[in-house]
Amino acid sequence: MTSPDGPPIGETIGQKTRRWLAILGPGLVTGAADDDPSGIATYSQVGAAFGYGLAWVMLFSYPLMAVTQAISARIGCVTGSGIAQNLRFHYPRWFLRAVVVILLVANVANLGADLGAMGEAVQILAGGPVIAYTIAAAALCVLLEVFLSYRRYAEVLKFLTLSLFSYVAVVFAVHVPWGTALRDTFIPTLVPDATHATALVAVLGTTISPYLFFWQAAQEVEEQLRRTVKPLYTTPATAGPELARMTADTWVGMGYSNLIALFIIIATAATLHASGITDIETSAQAAEALRPIAGDFTFALFACGIIGTGLLAVPVLAGSGAYAVCECFDWTAGLDHKLHDARAFYGVIAVSTLIGLALNFVGIDPIKALYWSAVLNGVLAAPLMATMLLIATNAKIMGALALPGWMRLTGWLATAVMALASIGFLVLSA
Repeated sequence: MTSPDGPPIGETIGQKTRRWLAILGPGLVTGAADDDPSGIATYSQVGAAFGYGLAWVMLFSYPLMAVTQAISARIGCVTGSGIAQNLRFHYPRWFLRAVVVILLVANVANLGADLGAMGEAVQILAGGPVIAYTIAAAALCVLLEVFLSYRRYAEVLKFLTLSLFSYVAVVFAVHVPWGTALRDTFIPTLVPDATHATALVAVLGTTISPYLFFWQAAQEVEEQLRRTVKPLYTTPATAGPELARMTADTWVGMGYSNLIALFIIIATAATLHASGITDIETSAQAAEALRPIAGDFTFALFACGIIGTGLLAVPVLAGSGAYAVCECFDWTAGLDHKLHDARAFYGVIAVSTLIGLALNFVGIDPIKALYWSAVLNGVLAAPLMATMLLIATNAKIMGALALPGWMRLTGWLATAVMALASIGFLVLSA
């Protein structure tokens, strides 16, 4: 029996759980991918350097991140096209190409840092050559993306989001002064100096990243194709349930992402910062530093989380670039296509992953590469967010499903925050 609104009446806990798991998809995977090894490094740096002092940023950024991702998802659901394809339809080609080039360069730098972190994490757990592990991680990610169908691959990615729970376990495996941690999480403290400002910008840039916009919009389109659902602009009167699914998925996914980031900050603040270790550059270094302080179990959990999130994030980084390139040139794209039907799509995935892998072996400092990735993402984020808002509020594009007022207001607020953060980053780095 079902209620008038749809959900069954008298559901068991198991039935409710299965229904929620069915709802969760692109938003959950996108949110979890945001906590990639590079993101883990940033949150670890913040926790080690400032203790709990910047934990509040994760609560502050949550609605901004969730609304931004919901806008990108809504564009995909309503139009049946990804972000780059909408740019190609409605904006100058030079703008589209500039966006795609910046996205690709930033993604490749991020890929290199994430693959290197995964190799280092396996090495500190098992010993052996970092090079071999890094190559194996890259090969595994590419093979899964190329040879698994979208349905199977979506299940794999959804399963990999569980790896983030390792950071929840880390927090409960160490001593945390919860009074201090909760106070600093819920009561913002602004310290007007360059180091705090730079850290604030780094966290915002890590949390709201352009590649996530492209990925989630494209995955919403893939979901529609898989379930044979038409673009929502064709049937606006019956679009409510689909928009509700997308909204719930996105807010849960971004909440999961920010909660895990908060746990990473708390874990490193309670261990590294409390022990006087304030200078951390990579996620693998953070894991290694935990061993003498918090024990082998906590160290292993942290390192395993790096590997799991890397397996999740590397395909998202490579895939978002592939969607953008193929939508730019109107080439066949999608994880449900066979290799011979979407050679360009899978070629971009393989080549970008290979170039990211090569950064670890050609003398380029992965930390500097990640720094420039942050710069490029910062330059791209605010203009792209503004363009997405213009698309999502245009009745000629979105029909009757243009953004409601509260999403417009929050979206422009998020855009303004990212613009100020980007300007601050550039000024402080000059």
